[in-house]
Amino acid sequence: MTYRFLKAAAVALVLTAWAGEAHAEIVFLTSGRSLSVKGHRVQGETIILSLRTGGEVTCDRALIDKILPDEVPYPEPGAVATAGEQAPASGAVLQSTPYGEIISAVSEAHGVDPLLVRALIQVESNYQARAKSRKGAMGLMQLMPSTARVYKVRNPFDPRANIEAGVKHLKALIDRFDVELGLAAYNAGEGAVTRFKGIPPYRETRNYVSRILSLAGSK
Repeated sequence: MTYRFLKAAAVALVLTAWAGEAHAEIVFLTSGRSLSVKGHRVQGETIILSLRTGGEVTCDRALIDKILPDEVPYPEPGAVATAGEQAPASGAVLQSTPYGEIISAVSEAHGVDPLLVRALIQVESNYQARAKSRKGAMGLMQLMPSTARVYKVRNPFDPRANIEAGVKHLKALIDRFDVELGLAAYNAGEGAVTRFKGIPPYRETRNYVSRILSLAGSK
């Protein structure tokens, strides 16, 4: 047996042992990060995580190393930090912005810095879930219609669906380029980044990248 097979088998056993049970759990990701959730269920090659404040996040099974019971007491959803309140520090930080837990859970699940996503949403839509640009970009992460189709988003104005698709798209761009060029491609398109072999010489795009990195504390 190969190491990969043994590891996959071990993960499968852990997931199977806890699948379908509704108690608190800690999800350990292969990226080294972790987050606390209400529970999870396995669906083929994906894991569906139930968030503490309601709703679910779907992530690739390969991104999860193990899932263990979480014995730390947490407040009920009504007591979770909301916009304008200071959030507690933890592996799944609830930022002091709307949709904090969704942003943290989806970002962690796909290996993207939650602060980067938070900053991108701030710049793209200022957290307006119904935002729509003159070019047709929609929702919190301003998904273009073509991007929404790629990620099978039925309602781009739904915050959870919008954030999940936007994070997946951003992750794909970062993997193809790097963080700075990924952000540039998110704004100006992959073709422009490839054509100019770097951040395109557009004032809007350069300001966009600089502002997001500054907000995220990366610059």
